[in-house]
Amino acid sequence: MNSTEPTNPNPLPDITFEQLPVHLREAAARAGWQDLMPVQARAIPYLLAQRNMMIQARTGSGKTGAFLLPMLERLDPNSPNCQALILVPTRELARQVWQEAEKLCGDKGLRTVAVYGGVGYQPQINALKQGAHIVVGTPGRVLDHLLKRTFTLERLRMLIFDEADRMLSMGFYPDMREVQRYLPGRPVHTCMFSATFPEMVLRSAREFIQSPEFVSLSSDHVHVTDTEHIFYIVDGMDKDRSLVRLIEVEQPASAIIFCNTKDRVHYVSTVLQRFGYDADELSADLSQQAREKVLERVRRGTLRFLVATDIAARGLDIPSLSHVIQYEPPEEAEAYIHRAGRTGRAGATGIAISLVNKGEKFRLMQIASQYDIPLEEHPIPGDADVQAVVTERVTALLEARLRARDKLQTERSQRFAPLVRSLLENDEELDIITMLVDEYYQKTLHAPVLGAADVPSHSAPASAPRQQNRRGSDRNRRRR
Repeated sequence: MNSTEPTNPNPLPDITFEQLPVHLREAAARAGWQDLMPVQARAIPYLLAQRNMMIQARTGSGKTGAFLLPMLERLDPNSPNCQALILVPTRELARQVWQEAEKLCGDKGLRTVAVYGGVGYQPQINALKQGAHIVVGTPGRVLDHLLKRTFTLERLRMLIFDEADRMLSMGFYPDMREVQRYLPGRPVHTCMFSATFPEMVLRSAREFIQSPEFVSLSSDHVHVTDTEHIFYIVDGMDKDRSLVRLIEVEQPASAIIFCNTKDRVHYVSTVLQRFGYDADELSADLSQQAREKVLERVRRGTLRFLVATDIAARGLDIPSLSHVIQYEPPEEAEAYIHRAGRTGRAGATGIAISLVNKGEKFRLMQIASQYDIPLEEHPIPGDADVQAVVTERVTALLEARLRARDKLQTERSQRFAPLVRSLLENDEELDIITMLVDEYYQKTLHAPVLGAADVPSHSAPASAPRQQNRRGSDRNRRRR
């Protein structure tokens, strides 16, 4: 068992629909429920018992109801304060959770508000000042409202991190840490829901949850997935763009991308560099000096994407490799094991991804059958998927940048307000703003990985923060 993995020494039995308290059954019936989904039957007893939990449950499994229904038991509609905070990675999920909360909790007098970036503040401020009991939002916009003092967490009873793995991959870690400074000085019942619990999520979870227990919906015992084996079927003529879209959505912390030939290695490396990624190649054609330069970055862990052939990558020891991506299946079946084995090392978790066209799929299935590899087919992300993801990320990044500006910087930037308005009114001039946003996004999210001493804002350091109350955080901001 992984040393950072939480345990569950005192498991609770699942609950049935009939065993729910009467008012919870009535609320579930109003929402159209006739039975409990597995994640709800497993998780609800722990939430009612106020135990700090990490719950592994995939999107669409019914986890929203698993943390909303116990709020009917835990929250007081007569106290007009935020008593439950639900942090989510995207505005779409914020709206979905808010709608579900309205159906389950609205008739019991519990007011709910969704707060997220990319829209105006005033409607959200009005809802918060009316005394919302349940606040659902992205970490950045929640932090904005805390800074504006439009609501407080002094009366908070429940804190939920929903889709924690996505929140961390989308760069919300610093905002999550900053929100933590506004928590009350007493313990708050905290639960984290995540589709997967890779090492990054496990390590970060302990920074947000005190003594968490673990429940997984995929087996009856505590476990963390070691290596996932995933493949995507792509058009052979679109494989390079498919790789780019996949990287944008997955946002791997580090990866080695395998190709079968040195020409393909050079081509893929060039494509990634042109798209702004920190990528380099390793093939037999490189001079010894160039090879040593690449290997030095590999040894320091400062190269995000290494593109290589099997021969060139032989013997490399790459630390903390989160993903292995096979741009094409290997020519020899045994090579798949060596490739995939480079992630998920030393008890950590990893993901092995294969991109195949229809002809290559047959070869991959042969390899999977020969070595009993549990392959999962996933749909390749489309342009709309990438657009939605980068919109969420860049909104969070820009709002965080805006929060960091002082009054003088804000005053200085107002010089350009008339220019921006005029650019927005002209579709042709809109290209200028589009270019500026794209360049900012590239520099911020696609920058080379820094060393541990220079942890970027979208990375999660291993050290745990010291919880502070509101007064402590105010003092720190005054010092800054």
